[in-house]
Amino acid sequence: MNPAAPNEVAATKERMEDLRREVSRIYVGSNRALEMMLIALLARGHVLLEGVPGVAKTTLVKAFATALGCSARRIQFTPDLLPADITGTYVLSPREGTFTLRAGPIFANVVLADEINRAPAKTQSALLEAMQERQVTIEGDRFELPLPFLVLATQNPIDLEGTYPLPEAQIDRFLVRVGMGYPSAKEEAQMLKTHGQDPPVLRPVLAPQDIAQMQAISARVHVEEDLFDYAVALTTFTRTHSRVALGASPRATLGLVGAGKASALLAGRTFLVPEDLRNVASFVLSHRLVLTADAETDPRAREQIIDEALARVSYRRGARG
Repeated sequence: MNPAAPNEVAATKERMEDLRREVSRIYVGSNRALEMMLIALLARGHVLLEGVPGVAKTTLVKAFATALGCSARRIQFTPDLLPADITGTYVLSPREGTFTLRAGPIFANVVLADEINRAPAKTQSALLEAMQERQVTIEGDRFELPLPFLVLATQNPIDLEGTYPLPEAQIDRFLVRVGMGYPSAKEEAQMLKTHGQDPPVLRPVLAPQDIAQMQAISARVHVEEDLFDYAVALTTFTRTHSRVALGASPRATLGLVGAGKASALLAGRTFLVPEDLRNVASFVLSHRLVLTADAETDPRAREQIIDEALARVSYRRGARG
């Protein structure tokens, strides 16, 4: 595989900045959340946004989807939602006496899964195959999903009434989890100034083929052997921690490197540096940890464990022959 060329990286960084500026015309809030969504897009990953009601989670994902210039569908998750409501199903045509496929909202480039934890595990599991393999199976028939394919899910981590915890297998399919807190006083004041006015009309700044090309460039960002070792050491640390019952999986290590490459690309570099891995580690690894019973009660435990890994696992540059 040929490494990413400097001109390719520079062009991709410029296109990502265009996307960032366009989304920021609508969304006022954490720049970090938008940055992680850009990283997930380049790394072919999915995003889970967590935050209390009213912090613009849905506004952000809708603006992001519009600016991408891709097909987008929204699924409002509710307790009575069925798997077929997501994937689609075969329906009988009485006139012709044949069954035809009625495709569900999963057949889109960008799927907005709003309040994903309000549906039971059976319904949430309808996303598993789509998120991992970019395909769905309906009545034994396999269907490819359009590429690029990105799930942007939101959930409220505080409200427990009428919600269902996401299965661990599904949580592991999200490349990053981003906590969205309250905006700063300045950002909230800006919201007040613009509230009630006609919102700007977002223009698509990308197209599906553009995104596919940039994802391919991100995959070709150069990584030295010792940085692979560093990524493995970080995830291995979580597997042996006394407060962790189940540490980050090899899928998490793959995600860490992929997100690190995307971070390097956004910085305009053709190569990965240790800081890229450190920048994304908490967002990629923390939600994949299954904690022990005593640690589960601490809402900051996962982030603290990742911070401890970053502090105690040192990066050693290998000798070059």
